Amino acid sequence: MTYATDTIFILGKGQSADLIAPQLLIDSFVIAVNDAERIAPTDVTVFHAPWVVRGLADAGFRSSLYVTAQPFDAKGKSVMVVPYQPLNQGSADLLMQRFMSDEFVLEEVLFLSALQIARQVAKLRGRSQTVYMVGFDFDANAGYSKAIDVDYAPPSAAKKSLAISPQEHYFVHALYLLKDSDLIVKHIGLRSFSAMSPLELNSALLHTVSTLDPQRTLRVAVVAELTTNHFGDRLRLERLIRASRAAGADFIKLQKRDVTSFYTPKQLNSPYLSPFGKTFADYRLQLELSADDLHFVDRLCKDLGIAWFASVLDQPSFEFMLQFTPSMVKLPSTISEHTDYLRFVANNHTGKVVLSTGMTDTAYENFVLENFSKCERLYLLQCNSAYPTPLEDCNVAVVRHYHELSYSDPRIVAGYSSHDFGWKASVLAVAAGAQMLEKHVKLGNTEWAHFDAVAVDLTTSAFTEYVGHVREAELIMGSQVKKVNISEHHKYSRSAAQ
Repeated sequence: MTYATDTIFILGKGQSADLIAPQLLIDSFVIAVNDAERIAPTDVTVFHAPWVVRGLADAGFRSSLYVTAQPFDAKGKSVMVVPYQPLNQGSADLLMQRFMSDEFVLEEVLFLSALQIARQVAKLRGRSQTVYMVGFDFDANAGYSKAIDVDYAPPSAAKKSLAISPQEHYFVHALYLLKDSDLIVKHIGLRSFSAMSPLELNSALLHTVSTLDPQRTLRVAVVAELTTNHFGDRLRLERLIRASRAAGADFIKLQKRDVTSFYTPKQLNSPYLSPFGKTFADYRLQLELSADDLHFVDRLCKDLGIAWFASVLDQPSFEFMLQFTPSMVKLPSTISEHTDYLRFVANNHTGKVVLSTGMTDTAYENFVLENFSKCERLYLLQCNSAYPTPLEDCNVAVVRHYHELSYSDPRIVAGYSSHDFGWKASVLAVAAGAQMLEKHVKLGNTEWAHFDAVAVDLTTSAFTEYVGHVREAELIMGSQVKKVNISEHHKYSRSAAQ
């Protein structure tokens, strides 16, 4: 079969495969591992375990060629029988050696055999190929794609875990060995070595979501709110930014305030124990970033391909930030009563304005809508200013109200600033129409930092998982346009009856 692109998909059965746009597989050369062809039709399927045949029969034999260790009846499809090499202590050392040679066997680690087939495709085409590894979650407990409604594999959880757990190591090793080869291999998922997330792959290969459906909403912007958890340490700041970008955030957000004028002398002189001194002034002054720090942030974010903006809490800070020509300014809930300053920003900033609405009611909403008439875009983020926010006080339904306001004023963008634990309220906010989500992040735990309790720890996978849940919610939401999808078919259609 001839394809218009030099793209190969190697398809596993992990849950992440459900996040891939089906048309990507239709338009590409696809190699399935075991019975992954149950997810989508493929060109080649590789397997060696006898149980796989039951899964293939259940799907209706959806591959053009089967590469396997034992002959079987594939209902008219082509079958190629090749030797199978089990993985044991004696053969493990030779596995990667075989991988880089012309010798072809069915390996215990099947995706290595699939990659060897991809190399043969590249050789036949006479040019390099991009290989996307989809559905390889490397987690025995993560579950399968929804298409795998019956698991024909032996039921031993221990054996399954034993088989899957070392595969991540072999994959990373394969990536290393394939550098500068005719295969450009990209893992699609949320692992540290992943090239991109499933939603990022969809966006990259389908160019933009709007090309599929002009009426579909834009990608939800995920903001990693650093607060002051950098502690004024540039190295820590860089780690926070890099980790946020790696987890899939679209923006990082900082804070800027003029400490000496924002707080009263009594507040500044009050006792506060931190590594930076014994007063609150010692603590707050250490946390403020200088112009040189922010120029560093600006350069780093441009290099990493992530945007940034800041909560600007007072007029001196607003005037200070003008040197960075900010396109977006955040006005947090903490200054919702500082109406003189809010009016100043409304009259002097025509770009994008983000407002959290914690500790406010409809009177504040009316104030904002009346005063911020000059801004290019107005992000209204439902927020509760309790840290952490009790579930019963999240009031995600307010996001729907903000989204409905956008019908009469297209400048308005609904969003949610999460001070609750976890991801559930945020994905519900996506369902309610949120196009911006804000989540506090940190590096490890400290006993003295503000907002530490609600911040997601970037030294764990928690923020990556949060972003993954948001992207999955976007996919599930889909489009408001009712149409027949590629995945649908009429079991009792007229043509079938005839």
